[in-house]
Order: sequence, then C-alpha cells, then structure tokens
Amino acid sequence: MSKNIVIHDYDITRSHRNKVNGHDSFVLWFTGLSGSGKSTIANKVEEELFYKGIHTYALDGDNIRSGINKGLGFTKEDRYENLRRIAEVAKLFVDSGVVTIAAFVSPLISDRDQVKEIVGHEDLIEIYVDTSLEECENRDVKGLYKKARAGEIKNFTGIDAPYEAPKNPHLQISTVDISIEMSVKQIIDYLEETRRI
Repeated sequence: MSKNIVIHDYDITRSHRNKVNGHDSFVLWFTGLSGSGKSTIANKVEEELFYKGIHTYALDGDNIRSGINKGLGFTKEDRYENLRRIAEVAKLFVDSGVVTIAAFVSPLISDRDQVKEIVGHEDLIEIYVDTSLEECENRDVKGLYKKARAGEIKNFTGIDAPYEAPKNPHLQISTVDISIEMSVKQIIDYLEETRRI
C-alpha cells in the first residue's frame, strides 16, 4: 500500500448498520459450473430474503463483467483478478450491512480461498451447486458449451479449463435431485438454523 494512503475510520460501523437493519450482514457465495443453476437459485433466495425484510444485493458473473470487470478475459490471471475485485465489492456490501448474494463459477479452490480471505471466513457461506458437466451441457441455456466444444470459446470451465469442487462447502445442493423451490428452502432453513437471519 502506498505510504500516501491513510485509511479513515468512520463513526458509523457495520455493527451500527446491522443493528438498524435488524439482521447480520454476510455473503452467500454460490459456486458451480455454468448452467448448474447458481443464478436461478441465487435469484430466488434473494427474493425470499427480501420478502422477509432482509436488505440484500445480488452480484452475478455476466452482470459484473459488463461493468466493473469489463475488459477482463478468461485466462487464469484474469479470472483471479475478476474474483479478487468481486470479493472486494462483496466485502464493502457486507460492511454496509447488506446480505450479499454472489453467483460465480469461481472454478479453483485457490481462487475461492482468496475470496474467503478478503471477505472473511466467518462472513462467507459457500454454497456448492453440484450439477454434473453432462447435465449442464444438456441444459446449455446460453449455448456456451456448444461453442466451447466447437473451439469458439477458449478456457471454458469444464471443457478446457478445470473446475475444482469445494471440499467442505457449508451447503451442497444437487439441482438434478431436487427442485429450485427445495434448493431455496434448504438454504433458508440453514440460515435460520445457524441464526444468520
């Protein structure tokens, strides 16, 4: 850090904001292959929380890449930087008292570890949306797998770039075995049982 940068401490803190909001702030981090159902489930979880009176904000891969991370590609280095920036943004949202919902492929364990270090291990709930590559390819909602198989997209996770499944996620959800509604219920139940909401 530059010696000319001086961090300023403000009087209103995260704990003040959480108290006013009536709930804790934290990050729900959804990881899984493209087409696994991360964004769909994240969207429905946010809806549930919003109607429970919880202050939320959702961060999503394509949306972030069209703004703050515009210009970053899909090389290993760019993916790392993409997630580093997202983690820093998520940390700001947590400090602002908001439950932050983040849906990102985030394929490498080392990248997700970096996210946990930035956000804070105690403030991040990792949700692994466990959907097989075969099922994701069958869905291929955006037509990306077809393009990747044809060589039109390089460094595509699951095809020519690796995906490392989380070893100990807080929650593991298989969208093949259960409905979106049941997936959402599992997450809300977990948050209630752990007294996060």
